[in-house]
Amino acid sequence: MVKYICKRILYMIFVFFVMSLVLFFLYNLIPGDPARAQLEPIKDTLTPEEYQFRYAQARKQLGLDDPTIIRYGKWMKGVLKGDFGMSSVYKQPVKGVVTVPLRNTVFINIFVIALVLLITIPLGIRTAVRKHSGFDKTIQVLTVVGYSIPIFIIALLFIFIFAVKLQWFPVSGMTTPNFKGTEFEHFLDTMYHLALPIIILVVTSLAGVTRYVRAAMIDALSMDYIKTARAKGLKEKVVIYSHAWKNALLPVITLIIAWIMSVFSGSLVIERMFNLHGMGNFYINALNNQDYNVALAIQLFYIIIALLSNLVTDISYGFVDPRVRIDQ
Repeated sequence: MVKYICKRILYMIFVFFVMSLVLFFLYNLIPGDPARAQLEPIKDTLTPEEYQFRYAQARKQLGLDDPTIIRYGKWMKGVLKGDFGMSSVYKQPVKGVVTVPLRNTVFINIFVIALVLLITIPLGIRTAVRKHSGFDKTIQVLTVVGYSIPIFIIALLFIFIFAVKLQWFPVSGMTTPNFKGTEFEHFLDTMYHLALPIIILVVTSLAGVTRYVRAAMIDALSMDYIKTARAKGLKEKVVIYSHAWKNALLPVITLIIAWIMSVFSGSLVIERMFNLHGMGNFYINALNNQDYNVALAIQLFYIIIALLSNLVTDISYGFVDPRVRIDQ
């Protein structure tokens, strides 16, 4: 186990460096000049000579005059020390700029993941046990409809119904402007603003996970060892949860890890639509403003999430099914 984990970590490090190199070169191929974008707000206040002088200073500060591979080496050296460079828009270290959006995105997605798993696992098991019943058919119809509609369509529908027509939730933002109150009241106000985005992310995730859990459980319940367990007179709950569910976990884990990545990517759309101060909205603004240090830092965050998810998936196999010898 330890040997395997060490190999996987080395592989993750290799992939991380390759992906970071590819991303760095791709960002440098994007049309535009970060130095000019940085000076754009004050361009009209400068004489041509002053502009050229400030432009040369900005390029030197951003390291744009060095060859791309040299710039990558300097940038990666800083990344390994926790220094992602300076934001050309906020004039602050990137690490400080992305802290709040990162915290907001992680909070929203962890909340969504917990709610979805609490709903879909029991629901998927229940529909598999009651296969072809009225309850199962109803859930199947709802999940097919939910799975086929894009997230932004569902988001627009929910905004129209619950925010515009019924006015139960605010349309955008994370807090009420100029809100005053205790820390707990601030938390409640934030949760009130996040309620509709979280509901949308949960609803759009229910269909796929429920259907996959149901399919895995149906396969497990059709196995011969389940018939043997029932023939021995074991209670149905023991057969379902101790035997069938344990063996259905292996394919479900793979889906859940991949789904977690889709939740993070889906939140990019929702954060933009609701103007939430999260990584998605921040990332799009960084691209629009050519703030590439911020954009690269956010991309690295998602790469790390993907690599860690794959590692957790592989390790989980050994714990869920002892027959899977991950050290071989």
